[in-house]
Amino acid sequence: MKVKNSIALVTGANRGLGKAFVQALLDAGAKKVYAAARDPRSINIPGVEPIQLDVTSARDVTAAAKVAADVNLVINNAGIFRPTPLLAVDEADLRAEMDTNYFGTLAVSRAFAPVLARNGGGALVNVLSALSWANLPGTGLYSASKAAGWSLTNALRDELRAQHTQVVALHVGYMDTDMAKGVQSPKSNPLDVARQVLAALENGSSEVLADAVSRQVKAGLSAAPPMHVAA
Repeated sequence: MKVKNSIALVTGANRGLGKAFVQALLDAGAKKVYAAARDPRSINIPGVEPIQLDVTSARDVTAAAKVAADVNLVINNAGIFRPTPLLAVDEADLRAEMDTNYFGTLAVSRAFAPVLARNGGGALVNVLSALSWANLPGTGLYSASKAAGWSLTNALRDELRAQHTQVVALHVGYMDTDMAKGVQSPKSNPLDVARQVLAALENGSSEVLADAVSRQVKAGLSAAPPMHVAA
């Protein structure tokens, strides 16, 4: 699809990668950008239309699909990460992370699929992670939610093909955002990542591996899992 003159909705748009997506869309000539956040007052980007959207709220999702009924590009960026060993995670945190990262993405996709169909098909972008395919200490729940999101994205690509909706999966490692502020490893610039996704939309791609980490992890998917050695 063409990004110039597009009408886009970005979830989780008040900071980090979401904010970078909004800026990249404006720079690329998008006609209108709905910047969605739980608190629209936290949106401080000139030239956008702030919109209230907690992706875990059915009421918010339904209302957003009515307000932004002219979109032809939806970017599912909203996500949370609460680093805790999987077997020790609090039940409330467990539900919150899955509700946001998986069920929230599904809810927004379901609500906006008919909107995209009415507007010519357009595109749907789901922000995933290199951790869709791997685990690190403390990332078990986040990895599970992103793995589910990857499977969801593949299913949506099949189901939305008939209405000519381009479905793009973004996988990326560490970015220079609040989520990775405690990480000492090299980090990608969120604006560079957002621009890669917009380029993928333009060239018809279905997947973006935004950095060396995501490319390396995906390339290793066929490797055998590590062996368990009994004591």
